[in-house]
Amino acid sequence: MPRAVLRARKATGRTFGSGPDSAAIPSFGPASGFVGRPQYDGHMTISITTSNVNGIRAAERKGISDWAGRHTPDIWCLQEVRAPQPDIDRIFGGFAFEYSRSERQKAAGDLETTNEICRVKGRAGVALLSDLPVLERRYGLPGLDEDVDSGRWIENDIRTPQGYVITVASVYVHAGNADDPVKMSQKFRFLDAMLTRMGELRDEAAHGGQQAVLCGDFNIAHTPLDIKNAKANEKHAGFLPEERAYVDRWLDEYEFVDVMRDLAGDIQGPYTWWSQRGRAFDNNVGWRIDYQFATPELAETARGFVIDKAPTYDLRWSDHAPLTITYDV
Repeated sequence: MPRAVLRARKATGRTFGSGPDSAAIPSFGPASGFVGRPQYDGHMTISITTSNVNGIRAAERKGISDWAGRHTPDIWCLQEVRAPQPDIDRIFGGFAFEYSRSERQKAAGDLETTNEICRVKGRAGVALLSDLPVLERRYGLPGLDEDVDSGRWIENDIRTPQGYVITVASVYVHAGNADDPVKMSQKFRFLDAMLTRMGELRDEAAHGGQQAVLCGDFNIAHTPLDIKNAKANEKHAGFLPEERAYVDRWLDEYEFVDVMRDLAGDIQGPYTWWSQRGRAFDNNVGWRIDYQFATPELAETARGFVIDKAPTYDLRWSDHAPLTITYDV
């Protein structure tokens, strides 16, 4: 399917704030969560964060703006924003202020924002924030016109400090429900549409075009390394064999790289989501369902990652922990 079928338009999204002309490379301080490989101290690296915020307004009340001011990722992909546009604009404006006053003197330019609201009220919603230049924005996946599929996929073409242009997508895959055939059908339909777009991105990257990274909550734990209680969840959505088979295809057939797993190696976890039930968070009974899948050349530039798990349950601003990866591009 040709690239033109995506709803493309030149960058016209909202821009908030302004900052200095130059920026220091971000250096993440001691993380309360998992740190994989020492952070790279070379020049011209960028940080990409993905985080399911579990409702941006609730996250704001719980301290996400403070987190933004401390970490200021160059590119920030958010999922489950679940808010009307006026609230989103106000909160993102606050993020821009936090960026502008950061000790790291971020902001190679203004903080550019892109988002799409789900047409089903109170559901989904994705966003993409960048303090690097956004050249083009795209919304949605080809062939998915149902309301329930909106607010789940957006792309930016972004110019990096080294002059490369990369495609970054913020992705929120349906959760599904193994006891609800309709919800599982919606999930598989979305995953099928993803294959089409991933094939396009793979082919473009393989022929000297833009490299790409897909960031988000994919609602699938790929292997038993990605879930604490694998056996008990074999018949639950998120760990069904037919769901996990899609990730196999992304890695094997479509040649994307699970960047965090590539950096961490074959260890148990680290996890990015913990159920609200019981003491799952305190006992680290989690799932790894938040990923960054990159085309091979971009994946090779990855220098380290951080999963910033909150130090205590009460200090969380989401049931997911942010995943940040540093790339030398």
